[in-house]
Amino acid sequence: MARIEMKDIRDRKDVFSLVSEFYKTIRKDEMLGPIFNRHIEEQQWPLHLEKLTDFWVTALFGTPCFKGNPGKAHKNVDRNLNYNMSQIHFGKWLQLWFSTIDALFEGEIAQRAKGAARKMATNQYLTIWKNKPEKSRC
Repeated sequence: MARIEMKDIRDRKDVFSLVSEFYKTIRKDEMLGPIFNRHIEEQQWPLHLEKLTDFWVTALFGTPCFKGNPGKAHKNVDRNLNYNMSQIHFGKWLQLWFSTIDALFEGEIAQRAKGAARKMATNQYLTIWKNKPEKSRC
C-alpha cells in the first residue's frame, strides 16, 4: 500500500482544514462534545471556526488577525460547568489536537502547532484555575 505524502501547514486554507476537522472530532467526543455543543449553537459554528482559524493563523504565522479573549471565554465556560473543568479536559483536547494534526500534516509548522497548543492549554487551565472559587480548587 502506498503511503500518502503528507505536507506541512502552509497557509490559512490548511489551518482552516485542521481547525474544521479537529472541531468535527471534538463535537463527537464523549467528554468534550457535550461541553462544546452546549456552549456553541449549531448556527454559530461557521463563524466560530473562522475565529479559531484566525487564532491559529496568528499563533502559527504571526499574522495579526485574531481578536478575542480566550481566557474570558474559558472562564465563562468553567463557571457554567460549576467550576468542574479540569486538567483532564485540557489533556483530552490536546490528545485530539495532536491526533488531528498527525492525520493531516507533518513538518515544522505542524510541530509548532503542537507546541503552541501545549502552552495554550497550560495557560488556559491556569487562567480558569485562578478564577475558581477557593473550594473548587483541587
